[in-house]
Amino acid sequence: MVLLRESSTDAPDARTLVTEYFGERADIFPGGAYRTVFPDPAAFVPPGGVFLIADPDAHEDGADGPVGCGGIRRIPDGPLGVRYEVKHLYVRPLGRGRGWGRVLLDALEERARGWGAAELVLDTHHTLEAAGSLYARSGFVPVAPYNDNSNATRWYAKPLQRSDAAG
Repeated sequence: MVLLRESSTDAPDARTLVTEYFGERADIFPGGAYRTVFPDPAAFVPPGGVFLIADPDAHEDGADGPVGCGGIRRIPDGPLGVRYEVKHLYVRPLGRGRGWGRVLLDALEERARGWGAAELVLDTHHTLEAAGSLYARSGFVPVAPYNDNSNATRWYAKPLQRSDAAG
């Protein structure tokens, strides 16, 4: 089991997780051209966004400290209306395969839906196969690029139905 808590992106544990994520990406990025851009803390303050840290339950074997992170931030509205973008979804190697990435993604989607999002989008790189599989299993579909992220080769979107929508 994993517990989620809100964090500023510049808090020490958040910064450590994002730095690890960037390091992993830079080590295997084709051509060694991975561009690192640390998240602006102001973009992840509710209701404009949120950044979550995943902490394992105290009884989880082998887990010491936070095991993952991820955030959403509001970006310009899209064709469906209010749009949030998933950013920096990362689970440390020790925590992979336990469903914790899905827990983070589901929690971020629920936050976006609660803030009136009509769509959740994200970009990724084709070498992140496990991430691509998670997104597909979570209902994201490929879309045309919505940004100019030089680290991305794939873009995804998921239309959201508000839980309080009457139709």
